Amino acid sequence: MRFKGIGRKFAVFAGGALLINTLLLAITTNFNLGVVIEGLVALAIVGYGVFWERLHRLKALNIAAIAICGVIICFVAFLAIYGTNDNTLGDEDVVIVLGAGVRGESVSLTLARRLDKAADYLAKHERAVVVVSGGMGAQEDITEALAMERYLVDKGISSEKIIKEENSTSTFENLKFTEAILNERFPNGYTAALVTNDFHIYRATKLARLAGISARHISARTEWYIQPACYLREILAVMKMWIFPPNGAAVEMIGE
Repeated sequence: MRFKGIGRKFAVFAGGALLINTLLLAITTNFNLGVVIEGLVALAIVGYGVFWERLHRLKALNIAAIAICGVIICFVAFLAIYGTNDNTLGDEDVVIVLGAGVRGESVSLTLARRLDKAADYLAKHERAVVVVSGGMGAQEDITEALAMERYLVDKGISSEKIIKEENSTSTFENLKFTEAILNERFPNGYTAALVTNDFHIYRATKLARLAGISARHISARTEWYIQPACYLREILAVMKMWIFPPNGAAVEMIGE
């Protein structure tokens, strides 16, 4: 009985905290699928706590809930570990920064983290150029690529070193359109470093390969309060990539 009481309180508290975080994200960041998924998960956890006595008797439901939680935890651990294992060599010809949310004309914190990593790399390796990739979303007043260019210029990066790709609407398009630009810019071939947030590294590198880009990667950290929405959304995106690759090709599950 004591365990049930603790379990109920924990579920209500955890779900409530997650729900508050969801509401804060909905107000302070661009509204996206990750925020929706986090909100649904939060409501499910709160509901489980509120109806603990009734639901706890349903063994099949409990087993399913435990299994789902276990899968999510393992998935998050895998993405986090993979995403922080940077493998650049310092001799890359080009740095590719994948787009993320822009609020009006300002880059989001998530995107700023990516751009800061790219700026650090460019400051140490002056011969490299950078591709900023991203079109304009529904909640954005300018393209992500233009906002990214402005941010990098403010960081001291010369505009002559910045190549904009402004037509993409997804990660795969980021990479496919960038591949076309780079093939024209480097007809004899090039080496590339892909910059994105840690949770996104695994999928981005797989999609890069499908787009024809063999790239090493640099991870940017993700703020803790954004992580639940980002990882929940990324899990679904990775599963979609595995089942429905964007160009119909098979996706290698884990290895490089």
